Amino acid sequence: MDFLFVGNRLSLDFLNTRPVIDGAPVELLPDDAALKKWLHATGVPATPVALEPLLEFREDWRTAVLGVEAGKPASTAFLARLNALLRDRPGIDEVVRAGGSLARERRYPDAFGAIAADAADLLTAVDPNRIRKCDNCVLHFLDTSKKGTRRWCSMRLCGNRLKVAAYTSRQKNARKETA
Repeated sequence: MDFLFVGNRLSLDFLNTRPVIDGAPVELLPDDAALKKWLHATGVPATPVALEPLLEFREDWRTAVLGVEAGKPASTAFLARLNALLRDRPGIDEVVRAGGSLARERRYPDAFGAIAADAADLLTAVDPNRIRKCDNCVLHFLDTSKKGTRRWCSMRLCGNRLKVAAYTSRQKNARKETA
């Protein structure tokens, strides 16, 4: 299965590496090779880390995100773990060539640092009402739409299905009314 990059944030795309397909959770990061492939696909300049602690953090992050989506703050225990990761893996700013110009880029010593920094930014610098779970599946995303009314992870994965289902329902209701 391909990775799902629908979260609009690294930490949410990381969370989405364990989707539910056909009613069962599917692990998209079963081994170090998959983690390396996922990190490469994200474009984040970070080295892989031990997989098991990273997956444990993902599940703690899932609990925190579900709480935020329900209007609850992240737990003190989660914030302590996140702060420890941020302290142990600080980002370093570098000036890099980007095409014909220079750009400032933040690099982290490993994947934990990059994901933790994005999670911290998501918890502190983003309207929590814009962090959502898809209406049709288990994927999470940051609603970056202008109106802030996005309801599904992506048009391709779930949006089209919901629109087709709504259209079909309207057609059935219209037929019932004319009969």
